[in-house]
Amino acid sequence: MSFSTIAIIGLGLEGGSIGLATQAHLPEIHTTGYDLDPGTRAQARERGLVHEVCETAADAVKNCDLVIFCVPPGAMGDAATAVADVLPQDTLVSDVGSSKQAIAKALGDALPGRTIIPAHPVAGTEHSGPGAGFATLFHNRWCIITPPEPTDLLKLTALVEFWEALGANVEIMDAKHHDLVLAVTSHLPHLIAYTIVGTASDLEDVTEGEVIKYSAGGFRDFTRIAASDPTMWRDVFLSNKEAVLTMLQRFTEDLTGLQRAIRVGDGEALFDHFARTRTIRRSIIEEGQDDDRPDFGRTDHQT
Repeated sequence: MSFSTIAIIGLGLEGGSIGLATQAHLPEIHTTGYDLDPGTRAQARERGLVHEVCETAADAVKNCDLVIFCVPPGAMGDAATAVADVLPQDTLVSDVGSSKQAIAKALGDALPGRTIIPAHPVAGTEHSGPGAGFATLFHNRWCIITPPEPTDLLKLTALVEFWEALGANVEIMDAKHHDLVLAVTSHLPHLIAYTIVGTASDLEDVTEGEVIKYSAGGFRDFTRIAASDPTMWRDVFLSNKEAVLTMLQRFTEDLTGLQRAIRVGDGEALFDHFARTRTIRRSIIEEGQDDDRPDFGRTDHQT
């Protein structure tokens, strides 16, 4: 492994899981970490998320050869600016955010002249914070890396090898295409989930107690997604708004089509649509990206 010291800025679910996974799979690497929240730092020390929890971001990065920013998209620029004066010149800069174009710009503006290779491990749960991380979070999940043009091929290779060592499958992708793909597969579903759960809570003719008591499986799945970290998802939608709005327009058009089919009693159109989407669900399971068990079948999410 090309890296000897890795600094993790932000010790929530993603950052904590990277720290635990690195210790489990790459024990020769020294890990340092920092989080803006003192309570998070204390809990990170207690759980041993990294070898050394520092009291400042500058202390965490001063000797690292890879720094991974694991903060909400809207905080990336400030987090990078905070270490700009002490970050070693040859350190590789990366992140875990899910909107790559905006994050790449924020990191580039804060750290001009540095080698920045953004990444996005497509893995997570509805839980957040330092108590949510676990070492196997990235096993058999995709990590999408979006290198700029041109890029340092040696450092790109090192970053790919790092994520593969943590158990991830790595894909190289253009940042703009990544943002469009994730708008469909992640961002829009979260927006829909937040909307549906919010609508249910606002209904005047159905009490909140009844919504909770009689929740069917579909609604429960939406509430799991809608329980995700609100700060992160606020920033995701604002930082990837162009792609999200494009997909939201397409979704609105498709929803209008289903609304019309219900209104006119077009059962064939409804059946054809539902059969096609059922096939997609089966394909996801066949690809090993989900199974029928909760939380991707994991039982060790606190280890």
